[in-house]
Amino acid sequence: MKKLGTSLPCHLFGVQATRELERLAQLQKASHKGPSLMAMAGLSVAKLAMALKPHANCYWVLCGPGNNGGDGLHAAMHLHQWGMNTQVILWPTEQARPPDAAQALQQARDAGVQFLTSLPPHAPASDLCIDALLGIGAARALTGEMARWVDWINHSLAQVLSVDLPTGLDADTGCVQSPNASGNPVCVQAQHTLMLLSAKPGVFMAQGRDAAGSLWLDTLGTDELQSQAQADARLNTKQGLPAGLLAHTHASHKGSWGDVAVIGGESMAVRGMGMTGAVDLAASAALHAGAGRVMSCYLTPTRPATGSPPPIAMPTVDIAGYEPGVMRRQLEALNLRELTVLCGCGGGQVVRAHLPRILQQSPELVLDADALNAIAQDPWLKDLLRQRSAKKWHTVLTPHPLEAARLLGSNTASVQHDRLHAAQQLADDLQCVVLLKGSGSVIAAPHETPVINPTGNGRLATGGTGDVLAGLLAARMAQGLAPFAAACMAAFEHGALADAWPENLALTASALAENLR
Repeated sequence: MKKLGTSLPCHLFGVQATRELERLAQLQKASHKGPSLMAMAGLSVAKLAMALKPHANCYWVLCGPGNNGGDGLHAAMHLHQWGMNTQVILWPTEQARPPDAAQALQQARDAGVQFLTSLPPHAPASDLCIDALLGIGAARALTGEMARWVDWINHSLAQVLSVDLPTGLDADTGCVQSPNASGNPVCVQAQHTLMLLSAKPGVFMAQGRDAAGSLWLDTLGTDELQSQAQADARLNTKQGLPAGLLAHTHASHKGSWGDVAVIGGESMAVRGMGMTGAVDLAASAALHAGAGRVMSCYLTPTRPATGSPPPIAMPTVDIAGYEPGVMRRQLEALNLRELTVLCGCGGGQVVRAHLPRILQQSPELVLDADALNAIAQDPWLKDLLRQRSAKKWHTVLTPHPLEAARLLGSNTASVQHDRLHAAQQLADDLQCVVLLKGSGSVIAAPHETPVINPTGNGRLATGGTGDVLAGLLAARMAQGLAPFAAACMAAFEHGALADAWPENLALTASALAENLR
């Protein structure tokens, strides 16, 4: 058993892949004497329960009708045999169970484990509640008695340990199965989750990150099987990142560390909504991340058609907060073939006219924000984007869920319902690397196992942090990392910085950019 974090690599297996692992492991077990997988799982749960709350007044074990409930029954038997006050509640009481779970129930009864027929009023803070209701077996909305039990768990004062997966959480997507009558999700909110056999993608995405708490894994002796299996995703961890950028030698110069050009920032003159700050944030991020030279290029309106009113007379750029180390350039002065280009930050409507040239002349390209929106609306631009792959040019897209939905011709709910699938579909369609931002950002590329990033938190939900991520990513590409590796590193670093942010200090995009290294 090990605690999962952001250091050690980990492969993630969804429901279908986990069931196949279980089948193979059962076959392997059949040829060797020893405890069953369920017995091993129950012992692991009991050990962790004791480690988390060694002096609990009572261990409440809520057991469902399937194998997850069987794991809980084995755990209850061990806790009882170790002299712990253990109370088991079965749901439903008399329903037929799978053979292993039925055997576990009989063994628990034979061992003298105490069974209750109904829930107590509450579980106090001195107790530990073990959620062994459904795990990956939750295939439909939770209603009736099951929903009432989940509500009881969530309103108890006791710490909660979920077995394999918080009940109500989708193992593949991290989405909650169903809302209750008040519109709130019906899902156990655990302080700890012990995943058994395999690590599940859902606990690292969407609502799963909040529902699962601290994460533990016991592979039950299947490490060799997992190394030969096709994972649904892998975790973006520090050990799995590139070894690092080359050290700055004494003989190096600014040209040794890559040139980044940030193109965007629709001016106030276009629609009265100046967005040059997005360029400033991205450029500042690239500069503080170590790019050798960073250039910012603000987009101004194209010449109006005859008879059109002239643009509103406004200053082209407000440079009050401008980063002195960033060089300002006109788009026409940029040699796009020699730069890592980041296009789209605050690009508004103006960016559309410049995308054909950028797509056809920039071998190293990051596309963000309004560049993505423009491409979503124009099939020709989509084709230009796809053609880049045939030239062996590098492209990374950094959409948030709404931008991804526009590119897919879908909607935000569909993207959020299956983030892994949406990111991979987008990568395969447009033949590029995709960094789908959100709770558990997903990095996908054609012919690659997708990666889920575990760093970051809700404090990043503030304007401009996406521009900072795009600038950091462009810097890593300019410094020589391949697009997929650069996206993985940038997502990890960006989130890790937010995780380490002082609690008493506001996290703003500008401060985030200035603290990159």
